[in-house]
Amino acid sequence: MDIRGFPTSLPEFQRVFPDDAACARYLESIRWPSGFACPKCGVVGEPYRFETRSSVVLRCRSCKTNTSLTAGTVMQSSHTPLSTWFWGAYLMTTQVPGQSAVQFQRQLALSRYETAFQILHKLRAGMVRPERDAIGGEHQVEVDECLIGGETRGEGRGIHHKSVVVGAVEVRSRQDDGKKHKRRIYAGRLRLRVVPDRSADALTGFVKDNVATGTTVRTDAWTGYPELSEAGYRHDALALGGDPDKAESHLPMIHLVFSNLKTWIKGTHHGRIEPKHLQAYLNEYAFRFNRRFYPMTAFHSVLGIAARSVPPTYAQLYSGEWTHAA
Repeated sequence: MDIRGFPTSLPEFQRVFPDDAACARYLESIRWPSGFACPKCGVVGEPYRFETRSSVVLRCRSCKTNTSLTAGTVMQSSHTPLSTWFWGAYLMTTQVPGQSAVQFQRQLALSRYETAFQILHKLRAGMVRPERDAIGGEHQVEVDECLIGGETRGEGRGIHHKSVVVGAVEVRSRQDDGKKHKRRIYAGRLRLRVVPDRSADALTGFVKDNVATGTTVRTDAWTGYPELSEAGYRHDALALGGDPDKAESHLPMIHLVFSNLKTWIKGTHHGRIEPKHLQAYLNEYAFRFNRRFYPMTAFHSVLGIAARSVPPTYAQLYSGEWTHAA
């Protein structure tokens, strides 16, 4: 266990969360750190507990209102045991390559693929913190775009229906720790978004939403970025002209991020991600990337965000009606 009480290994995780009751206690502590507070009357105090019920329901001793432990979370209305949800969150956040729905179904012994698919997407809905900070500030930020998609059949030569993804990543300097490093810089926090095109409105809007004003923003000389200086950023643009040496010196971190992102999509998900779900996968990749040095903190974070997130329904996911947070 680390100093914050988070399990740091699989045996420790098994000891901390051996059954559904342990998972319920942990979830309750995340939802109500200062003790149970009735959502109807607001009274704080120890609730009445129904020991014989299969699901955890808490009754306010003041107004007698029943509150489900999972109500208002991504686990709401789910018949899947809490321990399965916790194992799913653990596997998804601590394994570097993540989990495909088929792997997830197999490892958790789920009877239906659709259950695995829905659990994964509901957990992804808990991977975007609504109040997250803007990146940059004292650190420079690299911004660029890439195309994500695959080959299609029956539509002629070439590759069709690719999605435009714009990314922004902090560039941080390493502290002198006496170790040898390939680079003196490393990637800090990351933001990714699917955009409709490479227009100035889409690209500049992304930067405004995710990068702190006054930050030095490095881009190529694409015409979609000319408004950054007017928006209060120190804009460092360079025409790369397809020169790999220029790209390596000017935008090394964001190109490395895109390379690893495409490798992850091809490896874990075999390159098969529907455009309507792509933002959810980008959220997962950015979530794990931003917490790569502290994987168990990632597990705690996803449950904390998931405990106050509205989940998509199965019908919304498959119809494309659900809009993934970006």
